[in-house]
Amino acid sequence: MFPVTSKLPNVRTTVFSVMSKLATEYNAINLSQGFPDFDCSPELINLANQYMLKGNNQYAPMQGILPLREKIAAKVFDLHGANYHPENEITITAGGTQAIYTAIAAMVQPDDEVIIFEPAYDSYAPTIQLQGGLVKSLELCPPDYKINWEVVRKLITNRTRMIILNSPQNPTGTILDENDIKQLIKLITNTDILILSDEVYEHLVFDKKQHLSMARYPELKNRSFITASFGKLFHNTGWKVGYCIAPEKLMTEFRKIHQFLVFSVNTPIQYAISDFLDNKSYYMELSNFYQEKRDHFKNLLKSTRFDILPCEGSYFQSVQYHKITSEGDHDFAIRLIKEFGVAGIPTSAFYKNGADYKVLRFCFAKKQETLDKAVERLIKV
Repeated sequence: MFPVTSKLPNVRTTVFSVMSKLATEYNAINLSQGFPDFDCSPELINLANQYMLKGNNQYAPMQGILPLREKIAAKVFDLHGANYHPENEITITAGGTQAIYTAIAAMVQPDDEVIIFEPAYDSYAPTIQLQGGLVKSLELCPPDYKINWEVVRKLITNRTRMIILNSPQNPTGTILDENDIKQLIKLITNTDILILSDEVYEHLVFDKKQHLSMARYPELKNRSFITASFGKLFHNTGWKVGYCIAPEKLMTEFRKIHQFLVFSVNTPIQYAISDFLDNKSYYMELSNFYQEKRDHFKNLLKSTRFDILPCEGSYFQSVQYHKITSEGDHDFAIRLIKEFGVAGIPTSAFYKNGADYKVLRFCFAKKQETLDKAVERLIKV
């Protein structure tokens, strides 16, 4: 048998796939993987079908169709007062994860250092490693998962190439505030450090708080890749369409990689989304839609023995279970599936060192009856 040398020897199948498979096997309610169990707008589906029937079924331009890029530029200006040129500063991607991979691949050279904040979305570290980069992680702790910027400062060296931020954050549900932005600007001033800002949950911010995009701040905008997801916005994660915005100098390098990863993205879906974005009230009201779900789920969880952690954004609610059992979170998550029929994600999977704070993440992007049924089972834990 010929030898195979792995580029990611310590990486296994993602915890999302593992838990979803177990949920199916044991007929459990799947609150693990982050996807809705309700459908997207029938109007959006109809638009996609119309464009398929019109014959828009061949390759789109590599950077994405211009009407969609123009709509994104207008949306970003309306929300954040930031100008991005549709022609050379916006690229349509095959979902948010591809945009993240592409930005890292375009900028990170062997031995470059990249700072991430853990618990972190599990694609960041492997993507950095695939480019020969070095991951420098700052471990954040429950219940508030706040960033200590003085510790971040100590992590920075002359080899620091990039800082990756995620707000609202997966899995913690935390968001960056004005002090975080102030500290970040102070930190990167007079450096060549780039920012990769994962903003896929930008429209899911609760309690009248505001999403603070890197696009709002000129000091950050001019060195930032910002990634976003239409799947999160329109409840159709399986369509895998997102985008990246960045200054032209950065986007030029981004597109060099993008063209060889996917070349272009689903054509009729791009046209459908472009038309659907005319309905601005849809995404302006999305936070209220999901806050109702968060509040409903949170109120139900008060009847359980779990400790409910803060959730300022995203569609994930984390809970701590140290009062219930001393089991490791991975073992406990599996037992929840097998014995109680509810699937969650153990947050140790989001730490490079497997840090176990006895925290599970549940997705509340579900129908009310799904959440009701899940908590009926969790009450028995």
